[in-house]
Amino acid sequence: MPLDGNNNFQQTLHPMLPKPSLEEAERQSFAKSLRGYIQKAILPDLEPVYQARAAKRFEKETGHSPRDRHEIRKTMVKEPYFQAYAALNRIAQELLWLSVIESIDRQYDQLSATAKSLANKVGSYKVDRAFTPPNYVTALDIHCMPGGYAQNTGDDIEFAAGALYDRGVYLYSMGYGGPFNDDKGRSVVNYIKRNLKEFAPKTILDMGCAIGHSTLPYKELFPDAKVFAIDVTEPLVTYAHLRAAGLGVDITYEQRNAEDTGYPDASFDLVVSHILLHETSGKALPRVLKECHRLLKPGGYMIHADLPPFANMTEFMRFILDNETYYNAEPFWGAMREMNLVDLSAKAGFPKDKIMMTTAPMAIREFAGRAKGYDSGIVDQLAKREFKAGEFAPGAGWEVLIAQKETA
Repeated sequence: MPLDGNNNFQQTLHPMLPKPSLEEAERQSFAKSLRGYIQKAILPDLEPVYQARAAKRFEKETGHSPRDRHEIRKTMVKEPYFQAYAALNRIAQELLWLSVIESIDRQYDQLSATAKSLANKVGSYKVDRAFTPPNYVTALDIHCMPGGYAQNTGDDIEFAAGALYDRGVYLYSMGYGGPFNDDKGRSVVNYIKRNLKEFAPKTILDMGCAIGHSTLPYKELFPDAKVFAIDVTEPLVTYAHLRAAGLGVDITYEQRNAEDTGYPDASFDLVVSHILLHETSGKALPRVLKECHRLLKPGGYMIHADLPPFANMTEFMRFILDNETYYNAEPFWGAMREMNLVDLSAKAGFPKDKIMMTTAPMAIREFAGRAKGYDSGIVDQLAKREFKAGEFAPGAGWEVLIAQKETA
């Protein structure tokens, strides 16, 4: 498997994954490859365009150079090259969703039958059609996914939005999520194995689990633990259960809000999330952190894997990454990266000396290195090596917020 460049390995099949026909697979491969081409062949020339034309025009018009990502955007949107880049990016995003919808529509009856056969197998799930998901999830179609995460078909078993998300996220991430789309969870699990060697949680909660990609590695590392996973939309929670059941993994999935889960105090030894924080809001995020503190047992850990903060980036890189905010229905993408998560965690009740931000090296890079037969030293370096893949790129790995609750 390639270490970078074209990730051509296939997404691992499971009973609920929509299986494309040859024609559909070609469309999906084109959409995925188009995203990669945009990031590797078009994006790198944005900065030279900025330096040579846009920045100079802005300074001539205002008397000063662009001071932040917002002023950079103000001048860059006038550039035809940037306009073409942004348009192509959006087109590629829409193409990938459409290519997957074709697969789901064609085999919907078959997937429905599979869902019914898996519903009462391994694990369990609980949804509530009277439950109201928060506005930051339902007000727009996040990542431009048609219908959004909460779209219901009216069927007894809601799974369509989850099926679309499953295949679509693999294409969106251009394969960097790994064969199981679980790189974020697997990266955190690897971090725990290396850095919290004596930690053996008996109860684990995955907040904002979506379709449960990143939940399963925790059950793999801690097979005796009771693992719970929650999300706010019925289709994602349902599909998460069906996917896990199809893979034979015992997880409890429930439709709950991470801001106010309803679980008793001190219910969990470990609370995790994977790119949940930037999908919330300025008001919701502090409530999520406070809820984590309430849910943890003394000495328990909170670990949130998300995107790197803007603090150590150039203003131009901030501008590039913030394109998700403007063109991909991610309104909190940029704002979250300006927040001080350490301070917010302290306000939520965690001891300041027990909070840190660090990096969990990407598991997919380690996996690729081992597949190539490299020794452990080289694998470790590959895992930490920075790569660039446009808006998706987490850099050297996933940024993780880690906090431990006081022991007594």
